[in-house]
Amino acid sequence: MAKHPHVDLSPLAPHIGGLSGEARASLGAELAACADPGRAVLALAGILEADRDVAPTVLAQDAGRRALVTLLAASRSIGQWLRSHPDEAGPLASATASAPLPGVDTLTEMARCEAEAAGDPIVNLRRFRRRWFMRIALRDLLMLAPFEEVGTDLSDLADACLEAALLIATEGDEAQLAIVAMGKHGGRELNYASDVDVLFIGEDDAPAKRLLSIMAHPSPEGIVWRTDADLRPEGRAGRLVRSLGAYEAYYQRWADAWELQALLKRRPAAGDLTQGHEFCAMSGRFLWDEPLPADALEELRGMKARTEEKVTSAGLSDREVKLGPGGIRDVEFAVQLLQLVHGRGDPDIRSNNTLEALEQLSAAGYVSVRDAEVLSTAYRKLRSVEHMLQLDSESQTHSLPTGQEHLERLARLLGFRADAADSATDHFLDDFRENLATVRSVHERLFYRPLLEAFAHQATADSDGQLTETAAEERLAAFGFADARATRRALETLTSGLSRRSNLMAATLPLVLDWLSGTPDPDLGLLMLERITSDRHRAETLTAIFRESPLAAQRLCTLIGTSRSIGEGLESFPELLLMLEDDSQLARVHTRDELVEGASRQLAWREDSEGHKAGLRRFVRRERTRIGIRDILGFTDPDGVAAELTALAEACLEAGLRSVAADTADLPPIAVIGMGRLGGGELAYTSDVDILLVYGDGTHTGTGSEAWEESRTVEKTAKALVDRVAAHTADGLAFDVDLDLRPEGKSGVIARRLPAYVQYWERWAETWEFQALLRARPVAGDPDLGAAFMAAAEPFVYRDPFPEQWLADVRLMKARIDRERLPKGTDPHFHLKLGRGGLVEIEFAVQLLQLRYGATDPTVRTASTHLAIEALVESGHVSGDTGDRLDTAYAFVNRVRNRMALLDIRDTSRLPASVEDLDRLARSLGYAHHPAGSLREDYRRVTRLAHNAADAILYPEGPASWR
Repeated sequence: MAKHPHVDLSPLAPHIGGLSGEARASLGAELAACADPGRAVLALAGILEADRDVAPTVLAQDAGRRALVTLLAASRSIGQWLRSHPDEAGPLASATASAPLPGVDTLTEMARCEAEAAGDPIVNLRRFRRRWFMRIALRDLLMLAPFEEVGTDLSDLADACLEAALLIATEGDEAQLAIVAMGKHGGRELNYASDVDVLFIGEDDAPAKRLLSIMAHPSPEGIVWRTDADLRPEGRAGRLVRSLGAYEAYYQRWADAWELQALLKRRPAAGDLTQGHEFCAMSGRFLWDEPLPADALEELRGMKARTEEKVTSAGLSDREVKLGPGGIRDVEFAVQLLQLVHGRGDPDIRSNNTLEALEQLSAAGYVSVRDAEVLSTAYRKLRSVEHMLQLDSESQTHSLPTGQEHLERLARLLGFRADAADSATDHFLDDFRENLATVRSVHERLFYRPLLEAFAHQATADSDGQLTETAAEERLAAFGFADARATRRALETLTSGLSRRSNLMAATLPLVLDWLSGTPDPDLGLLMLERITSDRHRAETLTAIFRESPLAAQRLCTLIGTSRSIGEGLESFPELLLMLEDDSQLARVHTRDELVEGASRQLAWREDSEGHKAGLRRFVRRERTRIGIRDILGFTDPDGVAAELTALAEACLEAGLRSVAADTADLPPIAVIGMGRLGGGELAYTSDVDILLVYGDGTHTGTGSEAWEESRTVEKTAKALVDRVAAHTADGLAFDVDLDLRPEGKSGVIARRLPAYVQYWERWAETWEFQALLRARPVAGDPDLGAAFMAAAEPFVYRDPFPEQWLADVRLMKARIDRERLPKGTDPHFHLKLGRGGLVEIEFAVQLLQLRYGATDPTVRTASTHLAIEALVESGHVSGDTGDRLDTAYAFVNRVRNRMALLDIRDTSRLPASVEDLDRLARSLGYAHHPAGSLREDYRRVTRLAHNAADAILYPEGPASWR
């Protein structure tokens, strides 16, 4: 027997002795040239051992040798099938084995005949499918069929099998059941291991259930085809079969964006084709009669991004053929989104086949001819890789193998061969990576480059056409840019202004638009980008950042498309742009001491009072911008935001007090006591700064003219402090300082000696004032005096035994707030501060428990609501479930409130009534699926649980007598 390099033919020797020398030599040559000689030899030996007639009938003929070796080298599953069914190898020797397949009608008729032939009809159908499946694979492997033909043939074969299975399921009766193909089956672009995705339209579930069993039930013969009906309304939980009217009702009321996207692929495949066409016409109205909302488009893009993140986190980006960056899904997704955007007004771009649709989009000017050609070429190559991966064992794999042997076989199957410089694997991997990079590059600019050409009149030599103005506006609207005129003006300014300084910036604009489209307010983002780059120095800084760090550019888009105030802050403080490319700077928290030093520097070099006010306000605005940047980009959490804002307020009070004290001789010690959210260390962006002022040595009340003069001096100093921190300047105000919690409120003196506070607490203070002292904490000034204030207040706040009258007082105060402070007509379910389960209700419940247990349990003595809840749970005063409900709601509501402030929503006391503002808020908080509705639902759920928990604390015996 002839020997061939690198091929061990000994396993075949016992079986091919009857072949002619020429046939044996030809067989050896075929094996040596195939993708995996070792695998092919072993599989062929198994088949010959099962049926010795294969050698003289198949291997003796040129066509048979080539067909059998080619299939066995490519597919383990085909080798296993032929070993179990060696009689099926015979037809491969026929010259027609590699001929084109007949059309779907002929295939369907042949499949029906198999179903009606003698023997088990299901077994017959399985063999029919396998026979034609091998012929399709053979034509593909011999490179006799272009890529498109392979997908069409597989889909036609699936249609034929569905028709025959339905005939078996109904025992020959005509069923009123339409089978609509979906997914790759609908687009007539099936893979070798694709599921056949279907929808059933009719009245009776029984035929469909029987059909699914026939198609996919495992047996020694294998299956006909994996068939999946999960794209139906409500997925697996929904009815298997629905009437046309039921589908229409569902799509009208409940369909998600991805379900509409899936309808792009629909196609009548089998059964009642008339009813199938009616379904396609009906469902088409939901695709094409109304434009897809921007939030729906964002939802689809978010789903895709999350899929990519999973691929990346699994470490598969460089091996993933389908779902990773630059993979098959990039092409399909881009095509489908452009169809959804423009298909409403253009019926000529509605093909359910990816390559046909891409050609249509190019012909209509929605995609440049060059981009369409690049994507089409790469798509064919990537899908061919996917075909070969799946043909091996007919499993749904989309990742390149890791073993060198498997990669080598894959490369050879795809036509790559070694040369003097590189192996076949090397050539394949180079081509594969180039395709991924090419697809990703085109995908990133596909939606927006035509807009720049249409709006900025920058068509290049290779951009063969431009979008019409209507199409450009349509695309912008679909991606969230509502004001096409403003967008056009901004793009013209950006491209004409920047291209002279930096071609890089102009080239980056498609990416910038893409990033902005994923923000809550793309129009705002584009406007802020135009403003930031209007200054030459800022534009140069931005250009450098874009050149060095695309991640920093993306972060900038996130910020300016979210918050006008942050965008304006970056405009005023361009040095903050540099932190966007430095994670260590973004992660860094400024300490209180650093902030005090920074605030003091702002005050030190200015000479007059107005300069001090302006300097302090500018310092606060810069730091708030910095905190907001960290907040939006996820470098801090709600607790971190509260702590940083609190430290900033304390620094301003400390620096301000030092600066006004420096101008006053013989000033006694002064301490600033934080109250409310400042005292609790829980400031929000919009919080007032509640304070009390105490002065003196902490012991003497002071009498006579000297004491009176000292009091006047302190009062003057206190007013100067408040004015310095709270005065309105060109930059606004630093903090709104509130002294109304002092004894006697607005009518009382601003600052008191400590004995005067004690005297007031002893004689006149009401329960709510002791409750307010729960959140007292020294925040600035003399630390010893601050500590003395806290020590003096403690016995008045924490009393043993707990005064039961306080329970009634707390309840009455809460009822009064509910009655008098909640604005008329406000829905109490959605008022963040005063509503049910809102901030005040949670604080009242927690503070009541602190008043009750604080005298005997020092662990609950904390000014922080969050820490108080933790301590109350740890000490067993409330259950873990109650604590979790209160803490979760408190954190959730605070986060919502802070984000509303960053979004520049004026009224941060309640969820926005405006659908537009609510949608912006929800998207900024990460809601992608029905954002506005989902946020409202979450808010109601979280606050309802908190309300019930707080109610049980405030009214343990039942609330009826207090309502």
